Amino acid sequence: MDTTQSLREKIIALTKEYYHKKFASKEFIPGKDKVHYAGRVFDDKELTNLVDSGLDFWLTSGRFSEEFEMQLASFLGVSDAILVNSGSSANLIAVSALTSPKLGEKRLKPGDEVITVAAGFPSTLAPIIQNNLVPVFVDVEPGTYNVKAELILKAVSSKTKAIFLAHTLGNPFDIDAVKAVADRYGLWLIEDNCDALGSKYKGQLTGTFGHISTVSFYPAHHITTGEGGCVFTNDETLAKIARSFRDWGRDCYCNSGENNTCGKRFSQHFGSLPHGYDHKYVYSHIGYNLKMTDMQAAIGLAQFDKLESFTEKRKENFNRLYKGLEAYSQYFLLPRATAASDPSWFCFLISVKETAPFTRNRLTEYLENNLVETRNLFSGNLLRHPAFAHIDCRVYGELVNTDFIMNNTFFIGVYPGLTDQHIDYVLSVFSNFFKEI
Repeated sequence: MDTTQSLREKIIALTKEYYHKKFASKEFIPGKDKVHYAGRVFDDKELTNLVDSGLDFWLTSGRFSEEFEMQLASFLGVSDAILVNSGSSANLIAVSALTSPKLGEKRLKPGDEVITVAAGFPSTLAPIIQNNLVPVFVDVEPGTYNVKAELILKAVSSKTKAIFLAHTLGNPFDIDAVKAVADRYGLWLIEDNCDALGSKYKGQLTGTFGHISTVSFYPAHHITTGEGGCVFTNDETLAKIARSFRDWGRDCYCNSGENNTCGKRFSQHFGSLPHGYDHKYVYSHIGYNLKMTDMQAAIGLAQFDKLESFTEKRKENFNRLYKGLEAYSQYFLLPRATAASDPSWFCFLISVKETAPFTRNRLTEYLENNLVETRNLFSGNLLRHPAFAHIDCRVYGELVNTDFIMNNTFFIGVYPGLTDQHIDYVLSVFSNFFKEI
């Protein structure tokens, strides 16, 4: 009779065989197959890891989660990586952590201002509003699509307590300039690194400059766990607070399945609870349950092993597109890396100049009709969306470039699933478009 271990080995071997039968690489047929802007890139390791974790039937975070957190923290060179169920949740946890009473006078309070931009994804803005803070919007610059750093200093008021910015689609913002303002006024700096895992600024990985940072593992991102994300920090206090908000708001920091890590489970006093009340059920924050499952983390571990090769492929695809599209620079504003940065590009951004004899929508419709997938730069201008049209906020200056992006900017893919054949086809579609206008 087979032991459970030998059965497990057979199941894993069959899973690997299944991968090669089910997901074998297919030849790209130009003009018939769609060129996606993003997608999952995986091999048998992700599938066998997923099945291996499933056979444990440990349905919350466990051994794979612990290993994934350690690998991520080591990669970024930070003390703590806190896995969550999405990049949006990571942003929510990052902002919420800074409202904790445990931070004393440094905590963010309702009405405090947070400097950010409107040209981005809503999950950077939403946690500011959800925590009763006031977003202060400054404009961005076309080309890098990041904040105009000189405006941040001018936007600071006596109510400003934090800066929360994303590295736009893999391109780092001007970290030196932003940090200089944060340091000068004692502001919290939150890095939304969801689209930029593997990007560098002055040789240092993004996600390591702020007090707290985030990353997303959604399928379109640099590595994927399906749904998933992570919060990073080098601050032990912030790490404990972030875990508390993630884990229902509890004060206890035991890992799942563990008890009495602190050695004082029944000997402490909190609030008006009875002395010695079970620490596992003491709550110090109004939190959530946003943990990642072990099955997701198992996939993440296999993906993490590919991050370096994924990053290089993204750069290679970006460079090939740039070289091919330079010929149309009289019509396009092509993407520009921030000074001193080395982006791991999420995509290839293009802005159609206002002097061009065609619109963005005309071009993107042509691309889509020819099976080249496109996306706008997310929201364009968040303040023009129904959900955010009447929020309590402050705008410094005018969002002229933000509106330009809303009307003229889009992106195409550079993800590692795209081959030279895909890129050649994309460039041929652009060439045909310009022959027809």
